Amino acid sequence: MDPHDALGALEAFTGGLERLIDVAEVNGRLFLNNVSLGIYGDAVRSPGYRDAKMRTLLETAEKVLGPSAEVPALRLVDDIGREHQHLAVVLVSNNPYTLDRPLMPGARPALDSGRLGIIVLDAPGAAPRPMGAAPHSPGRAWSAPRLDVSALTPVHAGIGGEAIDLSPPLHFAIRPRALRVRISPRHLGMPPSAQLSPPRQTRPLPEG
Repeated sequence: MDPHDALGALEAFTGGLERLIDVAEVNGRLFLNNVSLGIYGDAVRSPGYRDAKMRTLLETAEKVLGPSAEVPALRLVDDIGREHQHLAVVLVSNNPYTLDRPLMPGARPALDSGRLGIIVLDAPGAAPRPMGAAPHSPGRAWSAPRLDVSALTPVHAGIGGEAIDLSPPLHFAIRPRALRVRISPRHLGMPPSAQLSPPRQTRPLPEG
């Protein structure tokens, strides 16, 4: 949809064009946008989240990322084989978000790539490096058709902004072109970022 022409989107019901897009799932539960674990997964459980999302998220981040914080016991292995055992943030999306366009945050250039978008951020000081090991970024972003996350207890998650507990292990997967949608013939059916550059499949997040 073109957000500047919401009324024009109604043409999808008459002379609309049909497209097939991906859907994603976690433990068999479908989602269209993303699943958040860690900071956001805890924040959406707060009674004040609906009224003050940003303040609640910042307060939760302070608790999770503070010097005495206890991070959720989540574990996963990234695309280069590095194990993450103390994660502050895990975001799994139905198709990758663009990360190299600061003026267009939260856009997914495609919804039919057949891949999950995965962003992880380690908790500060959670992964001490062996002596002599090269430093690495505390965060990473990549894409993949599936992802497994293990935990010892039920995991607090946010799915489309709704709080839910997921029983481990968590199995994420993409269902390519599983959903039929209709769009107005005068809309592009893609966000502006899709016209600028394709999403990067793998890139480290900036340090700091």
